[in-house]
Amino acid sequence: MKPGSPVRNVLLFAAFLIIIRILGGGGLVVWADPVPEEWVREWPRTDFSRSSVEFSEILSGGPPKDGIPAIDNPRFRPAREIRDLDPREPVIVLNMKGEASAYPLRILMWHEIVNDQIGDVPVAVTYCPLCNAAVAFDRRVEGRVLDFGVSGKLRHSDMVMYDRQTESWWQQFVGEGIVGVMTGMRLRHLPAVLRPFSAFRAAFPGGRVLIPPDRRVRPYGDNPYAGYDRATAPFLYDGRYDGPGLPLSYVISVGKEAWLLEDIRRAGRIDHGNLRLEWRAGMNSALDSRRIAKGRDIGFVNVRRLLPGGSHEEVPHHMTFAFAFKAFHPDGVIHSTAREDGKAPSP
Repeated sequence: MKPGSPVRNVLLFAAFLIIIRILGGGGLVVWADPVPEEWVREWPRTDFSRSSVEFSEILSGGPPKDGIPAIDNPRFRPAREIRDLDPREPVIVLNMKGEASAYPLRILMWHEIVNDQIGDVPVAVTYCPLCNAAVAFDRRVEGRVLDFGVSGKLRHSDMVMYDRQTESWWQQFVGEGIVGVMTGMRLRHLPAVLRPFSAFRAAFPGGRVLIPPDRRVRPYGDNPYAGYDRATAPFLYDGRYDGPGLPLSYVISVGKEAWLLEDIRRAGRIDHGNLRLEWRAGMNSALDSRRIAKGRDIGFVNVRRLLPGGSHEEVPHHMTFAFAFKAFHPDGVIHSTAREDGKAPSP
């Protein structure tokens, strides 16, 4: 590398920066980590002088930039016309602007991001298999519409997305810019939930269902992570998880509170304040069997807020893994009906 070259200057600049913290306002944090030279070559438009995380936390997941291709021109068919989805297969359901849409995990498993438009709202529907994180966002940031791709990087085993307009990097789990000019920016979450296809079709027979861009290109319906949700440790994750449950236990989260899915399944229903969480059978794990349609039934959970007069309203929630919830919400709480020694708590 020649002295004075742009790459050398960026590396030297990053290597000697001190940590700057602006407290209280969610301000910019610049870390002293040197920028890996291969990042600069692969991402010449990314401003690595701006970051809110340590670069050492960001790892290669294997595929290169866009090695997992996002879907940019999604195609749909009405739910009543879909014949190749098992009724128990999980789909990401997004119901807004009077339009109900389903994004099957058998497709998102291979693409991870769908850049879509619902009414006048540009949306990104995303799925990280390693965290079982199904999250939808409004793609507008300060009046600008962003298009997202898969960077090939992971942080805390969660997908790092990038926007094509600035090539800033974004943490998928929380929708926050972590590297580049968009550092510190937040995407607005949309109320997406995981449901079995049967539930979506029953509720929205005319609802639109994402179909593969080209069925010949990828083995849609296969799960390349067979047995992952029964593993003892997450992929490329160095953090600790001390319970309750195991690192890859499913949890249902509402904000910074979560409940073990297995506890809800055993109880059938858990009431917490004015929240009611009810388990229902009929949704396969997408990360169990080699074929998603053959995955074990983990069920799903309806979350409602009880209102005065006996009415209720649906509450946005997520089904993810315990380690991921705690990695991104370290001050969050996972409630459990059992003690860590596996015995039931005393009455």
